[in-house]
This record gives sequence, structure tokens and C-alpha cells, in this order.
Amino acid sequence: MIRFSLFLLLAAISSLQAAPGERLVIGAEAKKGLAIIDPADGNKVLWHHPIQQVHILHLLPNDNLLTQDGWPLVKEFDLEKNTVWSYDAMKQNRDDGLPRIEVHAAQRLSDGRTMVVESGSSRLLEVDRDGKILKQFPLLVSTPNAHSDTRQVHRLENGHYLVAHEADETVKEYDTDGNVIWDYPVPLFGKEPAKGHGPDAFGGKCFSAIKAGNGNYLITTGNGHSVLEVTPEKEIVWKLEQNDLKGITLAWVTTIEERENGNLMIGNCHAGPENPQLIEITRDKEVVWSFHDFETFGNALANTIVIDGERAKALREKLSAL
Repeated sequence: MIRFSLFLLLAAISSLQAAPGERLVIGAEAKKGLAIIDPADGNKVLWHHPIQQVHILHLLPNDNLLTQDGWPLVKEFDLEKNTVWSYDAMKQNRDDGLPRIEVHAAQRLSDGRTMVVESGSSRLLEVDRDGKILKQFPLLVSTPNAHSDTRQVHRLENGHYLVAHEADETVKEYDTDGNVIWDYPVPLFGKEPAKGHGPDAFGGKCFSAIKAGNGNYLITTGNGHSVLEVTPEKEIVWKLEQNDLKGITLAWVTTIEERENGNLMIGNCHAGPENPQLIEITRDKEVVWSFHDFETFGNALANTIVIDGERAKALREKLSAL
């Protein structure tokens, strides 16, 4: 009876950690490549395409992938691996004398424009399919830096822009005219900064910020190893810390998504092969699913997308037909 009860307990735990049958993981890591993975089939690689440096990854409504192939170069790939659109920030809309430019954020907007955020020149652009600037404004940074003016930037439903300023360790919300209407310096909670990228490093180099369904801000603190939920009044009302998840150590916390069921999907980069690269948790900090694939990806997987249900099923069918 005891053995049977133990079997049921282990089965329940296994079921809790298993990926939904129609779940797919899309990941992008420099030199390791852009890949679509089936976690329910032993992390089988369904699609792969080589790329260089990357901090951008979006699955578009037509199942094309908006990503990068090197820091200045934003590309849109179709599933046949054709480049159907690109934007080179070192060559397009560039005046003589501008500094070195990298891009760490881009987004395809609902009106067909593409938001491209330049680091080094410290400006946000919206361009058309031909790369013509339709809108631009400067970002407010203390010292422009091609590699760390920003990490992820999201245009919100109200047209505002939520910017993770990595070097300044601050999240800012800009209105439609480029005015800063909210900002939040990432706190260090009394700890001393420590250089590096792994679990022993420390700082406030925020990677991403999104608006939660309740109107609060969800901020991933990068080498702060944490996720903060912050009210518009700048009060921390929820926090996920480095060792809150049993058996998991958080390192450079990158992407964050609030799922329809309220769970949070977070990226865990530079955490070493003993830790998952992607984790789904409840608001009670229970791990309901995690992704670990150091064969396809490695220790620098900063960009991931998880899709479930009919969207995943349809994409799987498209891939099988290629």
C-alpha cells in the first residue's frame, strides 16, 4: 500500500512538471541558433536556423520570426528560412558621425510598422517596410552605450513604451511623444554589486518590464536574480528572489510573460547546466513546468517564446509539411 501511494505521488509530480502535449518552445541564442523545440518529445528539434548575436525574438501572426542576426541587424525569417525583411541600424537612417550602434529591442506593431530601438544613438524609431522613419524620439540615458542603453522594450496597448535601461539600471515608461511619465530604479536591497554573469554576480541590470493584467509592472532585474512586481506608486508588492524556487538557482533573469492562467514564464540565463533556462511558476512560487536543453541551446539563452494549444498545433503542422 505504501509503495502504491508513493507511485501515485511520483506520478502526480511527473504530471505537474510535464509539458502540455501541444507546447512548443522557440529559442534564440547567438551561434547556437534559432530553433523550435518539442519538449514533449525529448526536446526534439523541429526547426533550426543559424544566427549571430540576438536579444530579440517575436513570433508574428503569420508564424514568421522577428529576431536578429548580429547586434545591429534585425531580421524577419519565414519558416522556409528566407529573410523576408531586415533592418540594419549601422547602415539605414544613419548620419555621418553617429557612434557605433547596436539593437537590443524591436517589435512589429499592429499597424505594420516595426519599432527599432537603437543603443549608442539612444533613440527609438518606428519604420515602415522600406525602413523609412515614421516616428522617432530620443531615449533618456545617463551615458549612451551601444551595448547597454536598453534591453527589451515593449510598446503598450495605450501606445506608451516600457523601456528596460540596462546600464542605468532603471525602467522608464515613455508616453507617445517620448516624455518619461514613470520610472523605477532597480533597488539593490543593500547588497554590493558584483561583476560577472552567473549566480554569483549581482546588480540591477534590468532586462525586461511588462504591464501585468492588474496594472502593476513586472520587472526582471537581470543580474539582480529576481522578478519584482511594482505598483504605479512604486511599491513592491511581490518579489521572486534567487533561491525561492526549490532546487533552482536564478542567475540573469531575462524574459517574462504573464500567461492567461496567471502563471509567470521567466527566462533564467547564465545559470549553468544544472539549472533550467525557462521556468513557469504560479504566483505562490510553485514551479509547474521548466525547460532545460543545453544541447540545442547553452548558458546564454536569453530569448524564448512558449506557445500552447491550437497555436502550437498549427505551427507543428506547418513545420511537418516543410
